Formats: sequence, structure tokens, C-alpha cells
Amino acid sequence: LLIACGAPEQSKINESKIKNYSWSLVTTWPKNYPGLGMAPERFSTLVEEMSQGQLKVKVYGAGELVPAMGVFDAVSSGSVEMGHGGAYYWKGKVPAAQFFAGVPFGFTADEINAWVYRGGGLELWEELYKPFNMKPLPGGNTGTQMFGWF
Repeated sequence: LLIACGAPEQSKINESKIKNYSWSLVTTWPKNYPGLGMAPERFSTLVEEMSQGQLKVKVYGAGELVPAMGVFDAVSSGSVEMGHGGAYYWKGKVPAAQFFAGVPFGFTADEINAWVYRGGGLELWEELYKPFNMKPLPGGNTGTQMFGWF
């Protein structure tokens, strides 16, 4: 959050110097998919509002810009700026990634959040994704998954 600390005439910004950005966010879900697919749309709206329109994030559903399972590679290569999907999808590239998603018979949503935000989980996740030129940002939590990984 940035705020101006001067008198109104001192805090005016020359609008011609303001840069606007358009980013792409690709997902592993169909666009507007109930539940999981709604979070990226909400994120996009909030970013545009909070940046006063300077940053616009266009959300693409699975297959619209890249295949659903191509999200990780598209973000890693810089083809797109952002991706949204379950971390368990990337276990073939980062075996420990699945522990940052729903684990069968694992943590509840509150326990996962506590570990990620207060127990060093986010720092570990960042370390795991660093070789892929990515920074993970938690974007939802489904809590404990039933059954197992198959």
C-alpha cells in the first residue's frame, strides 16, 4: 500500500509518467470453474482495483492460452507472468510440491495456513521453486484431501 504524505498539490503525479501493465494469468481450471476457478478472477479484479487500473491481469482458463498441464512451464519460461493451479500437479518437476496442496489425510486448511505463513512453509516453497524462476504465492486452500494420490 502506498500513500501520499504531502499537500494535495505536492502529491499530484504527472499522469504521462504512469506506466500501465497487462499481465496474463493462466490456470489449470476452466475459466470461471465453480470454486477453484473463481479465485483467479477475484484476484484479477482486486489487483486492478488496488492498482487503480495500472496493473490489469487477464485470466485464461485451461487450454485458452496454454494447456492445463502447461501452466508451470509457461510461467517458468516467462511466456506468461502468472499461473494458478494445484501444486500437486507439478510433482513430476518438483516432487515436494504436492505438500503445498491438499495432502491425503493431512493438515486442515487452518493447519496448512499456519505452516505456510508461520512455520517456514512459504520459505521452503520459495526455495523449491527458485530453480524454475518462479515465486509461489498461496492462492487458495482446500484443506485435507480424501483418499490418496493415484
